[in-house]
Amino acid sequence: MAVPDPEAGVTGPTDEPIDLTDRELVRDPFTAYAPDHDARRRMVRGRVPGVDPMWVATRFDDIRTIMGDPRFTVDATAVPGAPVAHRTEQTWQARGMRPDHEKYLRAGIFDADGPDHRRLRGLVTAAFSPVRVAALRPRIEAVARHLTDRLPEHAEDGVVDLVEHFARPLPITVICELIAVPEADRDRWRARSATLTAGVCGDELGNALAGMVADAHALVEHHTRRPGSDLVSELLAPGCRERLSTEELVALVVNLVVAGHITTVNLIANGTEALLAHPGQLALLRADPSLMPHAVDELMRYCGPVVRALPRYALRDTAVGTTPVCAGEAVLPIVSAANRDPAAFTDPGRLDIGRTRRSREHHIGFGHGAHRCLGANLAQEETAVALTALLGSFPGLRLATGPELLQRGTNPVNWHLKALPVRL
Repeated sequence: MAVPDPEAGVTGPTDEPIDLTDRELVRDPFTAYAPDHDARRRMVRGRVPGVDPMWVATRFDDIRTIMGDPRFTVDATAVPGAPVAHRTEQTWQARGMRPDHEKYLRAGIFDADGPDHRRLRGLVTAAFSPVRVAALRPRIEAVARHLTDRLPEHAEDGVVDLVEHFARPLPITVICELIAVPEADRDRWRARSATLTAGVCGDELGNALAGMVADAHALVEHHTRRPGSDLVSELLAPGCRERLSTEELVALVVNLVVAGHITTVNLIANGTEALLAHPGQLALLRADPSLMPHAVDELMRYCGPVVRALPRYALRDTAVGTTPVCAGEAVLPIVSAANRDPAAFTDPGRLDIGRTRRSREHHIGFGHGAHRCLGANLAQEETAVALTALLGSFPGLRLATGPELLQRGTNPVNWHLKALPVRL
């Protein structure tokens, strides 16, 4: 990564911004940002084609401050004074989002803050509570068991792709059942969601987003006519529906489907690959299944799919560490870098599935503060069930190729495998 030499002084706003789509940063966001952990360096400036420059935060403490401090907001429209460039909207526009879909982005829970965010989040929080998620476990286990039973059928020359035939279908099945997407429509939802998160641009992305918005409208209309015991029907019930605009409800459905499964898809795949590439840690987990919750937590830190969080905007002139940040400036938190910060974690580049059993080293892979991932409990439960099913069903599970030969996607936001070929 081309950043200034720390010996030459701190980085200022006139320095050449780094390209956040740089191939090396996308390939390895955990260590490629590592020079910015240097205590002598302030935040650097970053750019994405078609998007106004942003400050880039990589240190753990800085990012926790940005995510939890009321001086920052995710809502660009909340900054007093002149209009502030909405970096997330610019990003989607540059990727191919159609102009008539901007309203759904602005109506979404991720870009809301303050009372609006609390209102939207409050409507769905209960559905992802530890109690509700625990009640889903038998169904998650049944889905995982069905998929593991069928894995041998998909093998070609003894090799099967765990992304296509296990990691992807498990969480999309669960989230589609949670909002009662008709079974005949689920493959279409799955395909469009995969397109939105694969890093594609242009018409391919615009068409996928338009299709998903149309499907969300159709799902809302379906449950309006035929309410059931699903989450969308709960949102349509008296007491909830009048608190949501149509755009907010549609955006919420799209957010639930995309965010409600893609992190888990990639965590299952990344985590499985990491365990198979670290046989000592895999042996520990096989010998002591009680380590599974700690293993899932450590995998989210060590190889979690969330590279960066949403930009935060300074509500007034302030500072992050030693870096002055002016009102309206955007700060982009690089979560993957923070989770490998040596100031926050002992030996951060080492996979250690017992880490959280012995220490208080807690990652921010699911975010921090008011915007901490709503579905974190579900993602952790699904990943634990998935890994338990895989390891229990296939004692000889191993990679079919060297880890260095595995291909990863080009989305600079989600660190993910295109495929995970294994031998059962």
